[in-house]
Amino acid sequence: QIDKLQVTFHQWEQTPSNTGERVHLTKELLTSCESIEWQVDELDKAIAVAARDPAWYGLDEVEIEKRRRWTSTAHNQVGSTRRTVEAGKVKQNLFSSGANGVRKELMRLPNDHASQAGRSNHYVNQDNDDFISSESDQQLLLVKKQDEELDELSASVRRIGHVGLTIHDELIGQEKILDELGMEMETTSNRLDFVQKKVALVMKKAGAKGQIMMIAFLVVLFIILFILVFFT
Repeated sequence: QIDKLQVTFHQWEQTPSNTGERVHLTKELLTSCESIEWQVDELDKAIAVAARDPAWYGLDEVEIEKRRRWTSTAHNQVGSTRRTVEAGKVKQNLFSSGANGVRKELMRLPNDHASQAGRSNHYVNQDNDDFISSESDQQLLLVKKQDEELDELSASVRRIGHVGLTIHDELIGQEKILDELGMEMETTSNRLDFVQKKVALVMKKAGAKGQIMMIAFLVVLFIILFILVFFT
């Protein structure tokens, strides 16, 4: 688009002023400059986002700085073109104002009233056509901006959807791990209950000495079970 803008600007410079083609090229250049400046601003915003975490976007500081220099050059180039065209437009308007003054003086003459009225209507119609064309260009630019904003919003929604699916899969995996851990704890608890019942039965049958030995055996067994449960 910048290359096309430069070609049109070169054509604008070679076109004589105070012609319909010069007016058309002026409006086309100003509309193109506005569109390009807006797009370069959006690129600046994207570069600022990427600069926060370049590795996430597969970039490095050198590439980030390179892209910043490009947008800065584009801003200067397009801004210089726009200022030159606007200055030429002001000169053209001043010349048109002077021509309109002369035209009004001529319209005061009594001769050729019909011809003067026809020329006046022609200029009015031309101004109306120029105004309609300018409004149409503005509407097209606005629609284009809205389409680009909708595309960015759609991309953001897709990224959020992918993140949500990843979180969902992770939660399912954690739930399975918790279920397996619960089953293992239940199995271990059942085993401990069985052992405790056996120990209580044996202690009833044994005397004091047998109970001491049984307690020592249970302590050793508890240590072994503790190691098996929590360290394996």
